[in-house]
Amino acid sequence: MCKHILNAQVSIRAPCCKQWYDCAECHAEAQTHRLKKTAEMAFICKKCKKAFRKDMLNYEESDEYCPHCDNHYVIEAKTPQAVVGVEGEDARVDNRMLKDDRIKPVHARTLFSQLDDDDFINRLG
Repeated sequence: MCKHILNAQVSIRAPCCKQWYDCAECHAEAQTHRLKKTAEMAFICKKCKKAFRKDMLNYEESDEYCPHCDNHYVIEAKTPQAVVGVEGEDARVDNRMLKDDRIKPVHARTLFSQLDDDDFINRLG
């Protein structure tokens, strides 16, 4: 699974070292040499797991699909984005842990609530 392109639809066979990679960045991380360019590329579709070759000099719009399963493998790549967020449950569903400092709590005063001893004695008579 490629960590650079989240929705990679094919694996590419590197013509220089004959190994399979999900993207050119994966090849650069694993190897010390540069990726060799070639006119004919070998792919493996991740949907049907079958290999096929494409001539990159005569590449047409119809070549954007797997010849075995018609999976559209040339799509806009989704790359991971850094996001700052809070892990946990949705506060809109359960907001018992949230406290709004703008709202002052209302303290109900009863006969039995003791604020200080003198006030308590005066209330009782």
